[in-house]
Amino acid sequence: MATWGDLVAYVRESYDVIRDEPDEIRVRISFDDRRAQVVVIARELLDRKEEWVQIATPFARADEVDLHAVLTEIGDTIVVGGAVLMGEHLVLRHSLPLVNLDINEFIDPLELVTGSAELLEEQFTGRDDY
Repeated sequence: MATWGDLVAYVRESYDVIRDEPDEIRVRISFDDRRAQVVVIARELLDRKEEWVQIATPFARADEVDLHAVLTEIGDTIVVGGAVLMGEHLVLRHSLPLVNLDINEFIDPLELVTGSAELLEEQFTGRDDY
């Protein structure tokens, strides 16, 4: 898999797509305990020449959590991705180059980012908003 079109085709076949746009696809990933996480998978162009895929999922509103505690938890426990502010939301995200991307190089980070965001959401908000 080395193109955005290939990745999108795989995502459409494999996940619950809730929104599909030219450079962005959103999926809902469900967990056994009836919780779910919405994930944005977006095509990014680095330096106007290199295609990357960004995996991003919100897990809390920044004004509703202790940012120091959240960032400490991420630093202590999260293997992939990093926390960023996107608008008013805390988002866990990870980016990968599309060129020569193998499917496992996408699936593993997708599952880690999504599962980690779900755990952070539950731990810091106690809700299932995203």
